Amino acid sequence: MNLTVIELRGKRVLTTAQLAENYEADKQLIVNNFNRNKERYKEGKHFFSLTGEEKKEFLNQHQIDLGSKNAQTLYLWTEKGAWLHAKSLNTDRAWEAYELLVDEYYKVIEQPPKYNSLELALKAALEHEQAIKEIKTDVDYLKGSMRIDGLQQQEIQQAAKQSIIQALGGKDSVAYQEISKKVFSAFWNEFKQYFKVPRYGDIPKVKHDEALKFISLWRPSTSLQMEIDQCNSQLVFG
Repeated sequence: MNLTVIELRGKRVLTTAQLAENYEADKQLIVNNFNRNKERYKEGKHFFSLTGEEKKEFLNQHQIDLGSKNAQTLYLWTEKGAWLHAKSLNTDRAWEAYELLVDEYYKVIEQPPKYNSLELALKAALEHEQAIKEIKTDVDYLKGSMRIDGLQQQEIQQAAKQSIIQALGGKDSVAYQEISKKVFSAFWNEFKQYFKVPRYGDIPKVKHDEALKFISLWRPSTSLQMEIDQCNSQLVFG
């Protein structure tokens, strides 16, 4: 990560262009997400905005992209602001980039200062530890809300198909020919009800293994199993 360091009021910040580049997102998308969710952003906590002479003076001291120079207001994003944008984008790249920014950009400036008093040093260390815990909580929250990817969806779908066909007695069974649609529907209804999602592709990544276990343990209900057995018994008497 090779970023031009920008500092304001004792904090490292990023321009909208820098944020978009690191998150591999269109700059206008960053702007749109901010405009749609302005009530969630607090100035001084998530961002700083500079206008007029203050903006002009700041730009003269830093190497800022031309788009930011031409904008009426210059927005500079703090670490917490970067987190909100990662949450809005909700992509693998945004999450990965946010963690890198925390480790390699935002945290570099936050070295524990030297204190003359042991009491002040202890207080600063506790505050630093609390800040790290809050960041870890934020990252864990993002990971916990991340949905399964395409490959994982395919894996779940394939495993479910095999489990259902096995329950029906195979593709050559009478039950497969006559009631497979009903059994497939029953399975997916149970699956979505268990994971509390409208469709299987919405389950979080952290529950991927649990989903595969659910599929491996799934069996038709008693009434449905009896219907399957009744269909397949036709092979004996047919």
